Amino acid sequence: MTPAAPALIADIGATNARFALLEGSELAASETYAVSDYGSPIEAARAFLEGPAKGHSPKRALIAAAGPVDGGRIALTNAAWIVDSERIAKGLGMSDVAVMNDFEALAWSLPDLRPADIVTLGMPRAGDRGTMAVMGPGTGFGLAAMVFAGEAEVVLVTEGGHATLSSENRREDAVILALRQQFHHVSVERVLSGSGLIQLYHAIARIDDEAVPERDSSEIVAHALADDCKVSREALELFCAFLGSVAGNVALTLGARGGVFIGGGIAPRFTDFLRASAFRERFEAKGRLSSYLAHIPTAVIVHPTPAFIGLAHLARIHPRR
Repeated sequence: MTPAAPALIADIGATNARFALLEGSELAASETYAVSDYGSPIEAARAFLEGPAKGHSPKRALIAAAGPVDGGRIALTNAAWIVDSERIAKGLGMSDVAVMNDFEALAWSLPDLRPADIVTLGMPRAGDRGTMAVMGPGTGFGLAAMVFAGEAEVVLVTEGGHATLSSENRREDAVILALRQQFHHVSVERVLSGSGLIQLYHAIARIDDEAVPERDSSEIVAHALADDCKVSREALELFCAFLGSVAGNVALTLGARGGVFIGGGIAPRFTDFLRASAFRERFEAKGRLSSYLAHIPTAVIVHPTPAFIGLAHLARIHPRR
């Protein structure tokens, strides 16, 4: 069998763009570039192809980026780049460029994740072979799923982060009311994201009439873990509880018997806290369907570049997308 031609793969976010050269099933080179240092993804890709991947001229690229795809094009929400398959193909002299949502790439990674790539939440039974969902807080909130149709694998991409967030007790009623007074519509992403953790922190402070310093999400997490700020601590506890409820809703809505996996850049920062939190309890707290959820595994993806795993998986099973 003729070996597969090398392919360029990339994972592009608002801050960093990660590139790698895929040869067969192995990464031959990889590098990370600051999005702010380059005018476009083409310029950053050229730096990679003329640097770490020098001597290779891939004609195929698979690119994951943060945002909804419209006609092979993603306009990054929090950066000036436009990730456009036609422009990239022309600019880099390629014949096959596929652009996809970053959570689509994460969904393609799910069959290839190893035990070392995840941290299990709770101690459920092994998941059935079946639909697997990946969701998670980062700059925004992503949600995708892998569905099996016989031997075929199909990925479903959604905008589930913009669904309405619900509460499960009076404290959460008060928090959502405080946020609704500010934003009108309180979506999942409004709370379960980096900026959402900050919104939770300030909502709690307003409800309790507490004076709190301005903090970014990393500082809130640090003070919650140190347990030296009760508002930060409660914000992170509520964050985990809401995350568990949303994960349970996802499992029920998609029939995700194969598991619900937490992606994104936030949850890997506090996996021990998440394990000890109300996450799993809230995941299973669905009344008559609690026993159904008790058998569904949940885990945090902690591999540093899971999108690369997904893009490599996709390149392998679909030589031409």
